Amino acid sequence: APAAAAAGLLAVAEVARTRYHQPVNPASLDPVVTGSRGRLRFESFSGCCGVYARMDVLPAGLDGEISGHGTTNVDVNPPLREALARVGGIEPLHVAVGPDDLTVSTMDGSVVERKVPLPGRWLRGFAEVHVLTAGFEPRAEIAAAEAAAFLRRLPAAGDRSVLWAVPAGRTLRLTSRPVPGAVCLAGAGRLAALRGVLRHARTLRVYGPAVRAGSPAVPSTWELDTGALRLSLTLSPEPYRGFSGEGAALAALAGDDVVDDAELVGALLNWDPAIDVAALADAAALPDERVRAALAQLGTAGRVGYDVADGAYFHRVMPYDAGRAERDNPRLVGARALVERGAVERDGENATVRTDAETYRVRRHPDGAYSCSCRWWARHRGQRGPCRHALAVSMVAAPVGALS
Repeated sequence: APAAAAAGLLAVAEVARTRYHQPVNPASLDPVVTGSRGRLRFESFSGCCGVYARMDVLPAGLDGEISGHGTTNVDVNPPLREALARVGGIEPLHVAVGPDDLTVSTMDGSVVERKVPLPGRWLRGFAEVHVLTAGFEPRAEIAAAEAAAFLRRLPAAGDRSVLWAVPAGRTLRLTSRPVPGAVCLAGAGRLAALRGVLRHARTLRVYGPAVRAGSPAVPSTWELDTGALRLSLTLSPEPYRGFSGEGAALAALAGDDVVDDAELVGALLNWDPAIDVAALADAAALPDERVRAALAQLGTAGRVGYDVADGAYFHRVMPYDAGRAERDNPRLVGARALVERGAVERDGENATVRTDAETYRVRRHPDGAYSCSCRWWARHRGQRGPCRHALAVSMVAAPVGALS
């Protein structure tokens, strides 16, 4: 499906070049490419890190051989964008990916893009987005024609309102308030990158976490499926929020007891396009819950991602230092410093955390969530992950996964 694949790759590259919050000149960031068994994936984040784009070329969309497995990151410069834009009809599109470059060949010739460094902020984005999307469920599916009409009704680019999409017959209707079954759509103009693939698509599927009346804004995934490939955009809860600051991965990063499990599970990964947790648990002789915790830990180093369509993790390897996500997270660094100073005093399920300037009270609720008396928690109410005081308390007592 050369025309659809060219349009999808252009969409992923366009997201990488765009800052949806406070737009400036093109960000000039570069897609990550992963080749695995029967699957080719292209991933990117927007310049503001609030949109995660991925194109999955499925076995039905490949006509060739995958001779090796790996992950690389390449630039997409104007010559390649121009070549992709000219692909149409039955004109062939040949792609060769190696550890150091990407070569795209069309009837007009070949374009070679070299490997380039990835921005550090992307590591934190990859670490966060897999944790968030692992909690998503399918919420709606509509035909491509209805999807085109729905996208035309959306507010213009630059609109920052938080809307909610609700299944209504064969289409979706928009509402200003959350209701059960709704999907959050924050900054609707951020879906613009889907339009280039619409004419090739069969369906639009929408994924998100469960919501109820009064729920705060949450992330969501919007996915076009052509049968040969899938193009998805995952949106952060609000246009000004980047995934790199969501805090969803902090629990996995804070848990020392899953490090050994993660090393064992990581050694068993074999470039699976969809990781079978039960089979991996059998191979590792671990319970399913510990394997899932290990996969979350591996995701913080970019070693796995999550595919909402398959409902499964997939294997990749990012060109990052495995410990960088932890070192670069100020809340985690602050929490470890509090533990090292002995600032946490346990009191049953609750705790007192003493800093040089103030004393904070951290409470653990029956559902396992934590709250804190600090200003940061009062501002975000747990919607941006735990504060450093709650993280410190979890490090001295609570099991991995208890934070909220």
